[in-house]
Amino acid sequence: MRGWWQEISDLVLPADCAGCGRPGGTLCDRCRGALRGTGARRVEPSPAPPGLPVVHAAVDYVDEARAVLLAHKERGALRLARPLGETLARAVRAACPGGGPGAGPRGRAAVGSGAVCGARPGTRPGAGPGVRPRGGPLLLVPVPSARRSVGARGHDPARRIALAAASVLRADGRPARVPAVLCQRRRVTDQSGLDARQRRANVAGALGAVPGGGRLLVAGPVVVVDDLMTTGASLAEAARAVTAAGGLVIGAAVVAAPLTATNRN
Repeated sequence: MRGWWQEISDLVLPADCAGCGRPGGTLCDRCRGALRGTGARRVEPSPAPPGLPVVHAAVDYVDEARAVLLAHKERGALRLARPLGETLARAVRAACPGGGPGAGPRGRAAVGSGAVCGARPGTRPGAGPGVRPRGGPLLLVPVPSARRSVGARGHDPARRIALAAASVLRADGRPARVPAVLCQRRRVTDQSGLDARQRRANVAGALGAVPGGGRLLVAGPVVVVDDLMTTGASLAEAARAVTAAGGLVIGAAVVAAPLTATNRN
């Protein structure tokens, strides 16, 4: 009930900018520009959890970008999913500099080429050598939210942003899908008050593939996505679960990462 009520109220009620609070719309031009950023950067938390793929973040988790992400995630400003999806798509493109598998006229890879985004021959970025490339559409696999969080918020923010990003990529000639393949196998505690070690322990083994998820994952290479990276524990666990189900993880992409994350460019 809450989800559709948010959708309707977001359309009919006047709104202040989610980034700066000024009147005149859900997102003003200045804050929309902040979401565009200056270009996605490769980031790595310190310490980096084992199994973390190469991660690209579109913007820094500060000021307007932080406010917009929180408005979408915690306050149900659902119309922000589109601009946030556009931002996430830029991080995905950074993880796929060759245009990605099956890229259309605007990309640089040909359909059926078997190219893997950002991969060196015989390697899987962030996962070591010896993994063969896999063609097909790019699969954006969001880190799943806990059911209780989805119920409380009325939506799954990471999945909603991923769907918007996939739409942007398809419009740009890059075949992309968001398969619903991961779920939580057990309850995890709220991560907000935990340090990096505690977060790794909290999510270790918590994710798994849904029944039949493995069949969906063979369609193409996987980029694990989320709205925010802090310690990288959730991204690493999602990558582990995808790999265990037979998926080929070639990287990870997030809307934002804190300034404390090491810039690896």
